Amino acid sequence: MELAPRAAAAGVGLTACAAVASTNAEALACARRGERGPLWITALSQTAGRGRRGRAWVSEPGNLYASLLLADPAPVDRAAQLSFVAALAVHDALARAVPAVAPRLALKWPNDVLVDGAKIAGILLEGAPGTPLRVVIGIGVNLRHHPEGTEYPATSLAAQGANVSPEAVFSDLSAAMLDRLARWDRGDGFAATRADWLARATGFGGEVRVRMQDLEFTGRFVDLDPGGRLLVRRADGSVTTVAAGDVFPLGSGRCDDSGTATRAADNR
Repeated sequence: MELAPRAAAAGVGLTACAAVASTNAEALACARRGERGPLWITALSQTAGRGRRGRAWVSEPGNLYASLLLADPAPVDRAAQLSFVAALAVHDALARAVPAVAPRLALKWPNDVLVDGAKIAGILLEGAPGTPLRVVIGIGVNLRHHPEGTEYPATSLAAQGANVSPEAVFSDLSAAMLDRLARWDRGDGFAATRADWLARATGFGGEVRVRMQDLEFTGRFVDLDPGGRLLVRRADGSVTTVAAGDVFPLGSGRCDDSGTATRAADNR
């Protein structure tokens, strides 16, 4: 693996591994040893990859497994916004690496990247204890392989007819992340990041099913609040704010510049 030249010039570090239990675990171990980053940890395969809520992440060779360690990236109350920053960076990298797939890419709250409605990448944010705040952004992208029989359908670039190496996507990702972090600007630029994310969001303006820890309901995905929480209008007109949960679009929608919900057939 190699960083994009301008990422290396900006002082971003890279530790490229053959196989690890988890790139996030490696990055967290670096943080506990005092590493400040920015530092990428990559691996050709993982033996104990994981996703949100402790779910296993299948980690066969041929896909991209990468984690970015950041020290003091923003005030603590803004750190969760890095999920949106990272999703946009992955979207940018895939669009750059495979231009033919770019019009079919979309983002799903809170941190998935889709192609034609199927998951191609996931993001896991974790924090290391101590001061200053240190955050690890874990990214897995299905390039050659994808799991079958998952609750939410998955895909890979290979399944879309594109043969792209992890090295090529990682180089694009390291540059895209630099740009997206600069635009976010420690959270001061979240309004712009939020607008960019919504412009690529699947389900925006349409019906979604939301599964939270102790509640499941349907409603219309109407917005993100200023902190990035999902706003869903339910049948009785009330708006529920969702800070954590799983979202399943029931019919895609997007909003045009006037704020009117429109159907988005390309995101089915």
